[in-house]
Amino acid sequence: MTNTNLTHIKEKLKSTEYDFLRTQPNLGNQIILLTLGGSHAYGTATEHSDIDLRGCALNSKREILVGKDFQQFVHQNTDTSIYSFNKLISLLTNANPNTMELLGNTKEYYLYLSPIGAKLLENRHLFLSRRVIHSFGGYAAAQLRRLDNKASRLSDQSRREQHILNSVKNAFFTFPGRYFSFPEDAISLYIDKSVQEEYDTEIYMDIHLHHYPLRDYNCMWAEMQNIVKEYAKIGKRNKNAIEHNKLGKHMMHLIRLYMMCIDILEKEEIITYRKEEHDLLMSIRLGEYLDDNRQPTAQFYEILDTYEKRLAYAEQNTSLPEEPDYNAILDFTASVNEYIVKETI
Repeated sequence: MTNTNLTHIKEKLKSTEYDFLRTQPNLGNQIILLTLGGSHAYGTATEHSDIDLRGCALNSKREILVGKDFQQFVHQNTDTSIYSFNKLISLLTNANPNTMELLGNTKEYYLYLSPIGAKLLENRHLFLSRRVIHSFGGYAAAQLRRLDNKASRLSDQSRREQHILNSVKNAFFTFPGRYFSFPEDAISLYIDKSVQEEYDTEIYMDIHLHHYPLRDYNCMWAEMQNIVKEYAKIGKRNKNAIEHNKLGKHMMHLIRLYMMCIDILEKEEIITYRKEEHDLLMSIRLGEYLDDNRQPTAQFYEILDTYEKRLAYAEQNTSLPEEPDYNAILDFTASVNEYIVKETI
């Protein structure tokens, strides 16, 4: 983005269209961080890209003392989302990709940064853990489900089955924290040779559960079943994406998610602005990897294969811990909230 465009955005935020930033009760002087999101943040914006505004505002003294939380303010007309401090900390702790990217923006894209906001950026390393494998992987799988993987071709069926399994495993990772506990080896998911003529391979399950709550099992099964169903809907979704020329954008975001996750695992850095990969990402977004039928080309899937292999290697070799430093995160959160209560911000 040129300085002229950035100046234009800053001036636009002063307009009456964005008065809510100054007048909304949960915002105003409680805002500690205001930054660009979406294509501008990634460095993949076009002349038609809208301004996506993202930020964080402190919880009020009253909210902290009575245990309330406004969680998130959304202004749809301007595509603005402002998270409460406590909500943002929770999302970051769980390695939520949409919020982690707020901590890795290029410096000039922070349109406002208070001392507490700067402290949050300084402490972004607290939120880095192997959780990103599943959180970013889940978002990448959602993008992948939007692509036409030419499911009708038998030659791609095994590859597609692996993607479905990866999506199920990303969901499965969250089950222990949301459902009744079970031994690690009680449920196994894997791919083997298919017994169905139309498939080369398919996903199998081994289940060994005893005295397990039926409702919890039903919920887990429903989540896994929904993922499989989602893949069956690809054709309809892609028709809509193709008609609106959005397929290239979905393809670009898929690769971008891999890039960011690999950086976190290998470099232990959150890098939102993709300067080095700009040309590749833009070529994908602008349709250079779509064929005459507006479907992803073989070359695109070769790129995807490369990043999948890089991510698999990064997963095996990262030095990040399994979980973030919960105590350090709680200490940081407590120090900020204590300051609010004592200083009456």
